[in-house]
Amino acid sequence: MIVSLALILLAQLLGEAVAHASGAPVPGPVIGAALMFGFLLIRDRYRSIATAILPRPLVEGGLETTAKGLLAHLSLMFVPAGVGIVGRLDVLTANGLALAIVLIVSVVLTLSATALTLAAVSRIVRPPEDSP
Repeated sequence: MIVSLALILLAQLLGEAVAHASGAPVPGPVIGAALMFGFLLIRDRYRSIATAILPRPLVEGGLETTAKGLLAHLSLMFVPAGVGIVGRLDVLTANGLALAIVLIVSVVLTLSATALTLAAVSRIVRPPEDSP
């Protein structure tokens, strides 16, 4: 578990370093997640080489177990944000209506974009219909 957690944190650290060094408008954790995805693809595609090079927990599902454990307790990560909001209720009171409108509009736009993307992709990947 320690090796897996170290790899997850290393991917995030590398993502942050790449984001700061390149000045890309992409957050470091997103770049780190892409790096982790690439690592997992390479690990699974070249399983025999990975078994010889990587520590056993990274090859035999330890990384997935650690990630599932983190996801199971993900709600704990929101506690500091909730405390921060409660600590600044004056700002929330002053800008509450504007924040609510922005949240509603962003949710509607996100759902619309997702639905349109799904419709477009389903048209592309739909098998051709047999003509009589």
